[in-house]
Amino acid sequence: MKAAIFKGVKQMACEEHAEPTIIDGGDAIIRVVRACVCGSDLWFYRDGSKEPNTQAGHEAIGVVEQIGDDVTVAKPGDFVIVPFPFSCGKCPVCKAGFESVCPHGGYFSACQAEYLRVPEADGTVVKVPGSPEDYSDEQLASLLTISDVMSTGYHAAVSAEVKPGDTAVVMGDGAVGLCGVIAAKMRGATRIIAMSRHEDRAALAREFGATDIVPERDQAAVDKVLGMTGGYGADAVLECVGSKQSFDTAIGLIRRGGVIGRVGLPHDVEISAEGTFYGNIGIKGGPAPVRHYDLDEGLLDAVLKGEINPGRVFTAEYDLDHIQDAYEAMDQRKVIKALIRL
Repeated sequence: MKAAIFKGVKQMACEEHAEPTIIDGGDAIIRVVRACVCGSDLWFYRDGSKEPNTQAGHEAIGVVEQIGDDVTVAKPGDFVIVPFPFSCGKCPVCKAGFESVCPHGGYFSACQAEYLRVPEADGTVVKVPGSPEDYSDEQLASLLTISDVMSTGYHAAVSAEVKPGDTAVVMGDGAVGLCGVIAAKMRGATRIIAMSRHEDRAALAREFGATDIVPERDQAAVDKVLGMTGGYGADAVLECVGSKQSFDTAIGLIRRGGVIGRVGLPHDVEISAEGTFYGNIGIKGGPAPVRHYDLDEGLLDAVLKGEINPGRVFTAEYDLDHIQDAYEAMDQRKVIKALIRL
């Protein structure tokens, strides 16, 4: 099969790789129909923190090809979403709705390929009615987002405890941040401030529900938001970047008693225990429990009914033979999110 392989810093390649096989009774083999490049993939692409000559990717939708003897959630021919975490679905952590940190699970790293092995299939995959052929390209793109970015943006809003009437700030104008704008609107925020200095991304944020765009950074951004909120700050902040700059700004503009929902993979972030203590500032979040949000919180239904269209974050399409181009385009911010058609 064809698979995306990380070769070294800023080097991706499409190479022939052995197809995955059933290893355990709980496994399923998926024929991937859509995958994509995530902003978090750019960390290893830029700094070489991933082992060279290994597969890449953690977002996919596809069709079940084979199942192990213990799999009951799906059968060959079923159309499924593959959340970026895999999980047992049975333990107390999963039952509490936090499959993304299941002690028996883990994270995918081989989804940019023609075939994928899914361990713990019963606790992981999300079945979609019908087959891929029943959906338009736009619908397939939106279904792909709820394997990660839309669910992650929703996790930011849930973690920040966004509620009706709130003023919410979204840090980050990548795909997760833009999906965070959708999520904040879904949860009833009436003022949504998107922090963006790129007009194409700001335009999409407005389309998704942002009421205000703030291009400033650092203290200037803090001052601007404080000025917009009577000096008090935002009720909720969705931190969708993970950088020190982004998190420090979030701390500066959250109101006392507010909550920061953090979903950006943290890099060099330090949190002041004393600073958050005296502001009664809550900080919650982490990897998104995708399956919980897709099924129990209604993201799958919202996409199927056309109530949300997060697939708009894909602004360019590639195939596996052009995986290097897909990564380069995202690295250079020429596209918001790159879709891989298989």
